[in-house]
Amino acid sequence: MNWTERAAAVLDNGTVRLRPVTEADREPIRSVAMDPAIWRYFVSLVSDEASYQTFFDTMLADQAAGRRVVFHITDLSTGRTAGSMSYGNLSEPDRRLEIGWSWLGRDFRGTGVNRHAKLLLLQHAFEQLGAERVEFKTDRRNEQARRALRNIGATEEGILRSFNPMPDGTRRDAAYYSILRGEWPSVRDRLTATADAG
Repeated sequence: MNWTERAAAVLDNGTVRLRPVTEADREPIRSVAMDPAIWRYFVSLVSDEASYQTFFDTMLADQAAGRRVVFHITDLSTGRTAGSMSYGNLSEPDRRLEIGWSWLGRDFRGTGVNRHAKLLLLQHAFEQLGAERVEFKTDRRNEQARRALRNIGATEEGILRSFNPMPDGTRRDAAYYSILRGEWPSVRDRLTATADAG
């Protein structure tokens, strides 16, 4: 079983459940994805029914092709769809992967769902897959995401200028962050403490 297949697991800590997305998630995800605030810093834009269907079709296609493992996030306190996160850029020979494509519906921001989901994904990456490096990237302008990554102990590595196109025709500068295997125990302790507090 390769990394992508092993990565596509159901992850559950009693607060959130992450599982690979399926066609059955099309409408539940749509119910929280139609919020323009989610897509401000994304390289894709969900603004109407057609763009949502394209977005969801791309998630399924990426997953089927092994380009990403796309997770549906359930908030277990309500049983509702909270959003989505993915593993991507999986490089098993290099023992590295990216956690990204992360978004939450309006009702789930600031509730601890993000911390719990990131903890599960990092734990699975380091402790089950044996990753040596987990990386993250975000828009240079997204100060909230950058602060959150620093708060969990990720190290900022730099800015890759004009990294990719944005829906409005501009180019995004990508801020890169990483957590290495040797840093994982302290990151895990920090995330566990904040998740328990939240």
